[in-house]
Amino acid sequence: MAVQPVGAPCWADAMFGDLEGAKTFYGDVLGWTFGESQSEYGNYTQAYVNGKAAAAVVPPMPGQEEQPQWCLYFASDDAAATASKIRDKGGEVLMEPMQVGDFGTMCLARDPGGVAFGVWQAGSHEGFEVEMGEPGSFCWAEVFTREPEKSDAFFPAVFGYKAQQMQDDAMDFRVYNLGERPALGRMKMTEDFPPEVPPYINVYFSVENCDDAVATATKLGGVLRFGPMDTPFGRFAALSDPQGANFSVIDVTRTEGEMPAMTDVS
Repeated sequence: MAVQPVGAPCWADAMFGDLEGAKTFYGDVLGWTFGESQSEYGNYTQAYVNGKAAAAVVPPMPGQEEQPQWCLYFASDDAAATASKIRDKGGEVLMEPMQVGDFGTMCLARDPGGVAFGVWQAGSHEGFEVEMGEPGSFCWAEVFTREPEKSDAFFPAVFGYKAQQMQDDAMDFRVYNLGERPALGRMKMTEDFPPEVPPYINVYFSVENCDDAVATATKLGGVLRFGPMDTPFGRFAALSDPQGANFSVIDVTRTEGEMPAMTDVS
């Protein structure tokens, strides 16, 4: 895939205390294979689908042994300028822009409601290589937050999104678009989420068969949080891996129902 436009999700990685366990789990559930750990970059290990980069896993640095969680990166053509904009719009820069060899420049940040994410200015590493929708690929992501008004003000201001609100009284869901292309969803967390669960970005990975992926994940110690469920976008399920990182799987070839009505809000 070519370099993604500014604001598009372009990469995902996660820190795992048990790196080999994570490789086994995601290898079996998503069909990933893994490259050599790059010791000069903290044993950063890329995952591949048919030889194309899909995501990465990495062990935590000393003192950073926190709850594992997937981090989604958004494309930038100037990471330093994006970091400045993040601050200007009320966000927090957790890690200043840092050049990673000739691969590119990364930055880690949080929105005003506490949702963590990354920024990636591509060098030789342009991000996802697997075509979206191919089994094992990153497919979609949603901001889960208890303070949707903060995310709704922040993300469009930083990345230039236009927003649409789903017309559904049962849930508060919004889509952030880049031009005509949906880039990211935003879901208000309900009381169904335990208070200790922080706001986060939930990443979706494509699978050939949702039910088979769920069966494999739970057999390997993963926890089914929701689903499987048929939607107009595909059959999906929400899971936690054995180390506690949340993610979803979706079979985009199996769709059911009509697309929901959306209203432009910005």
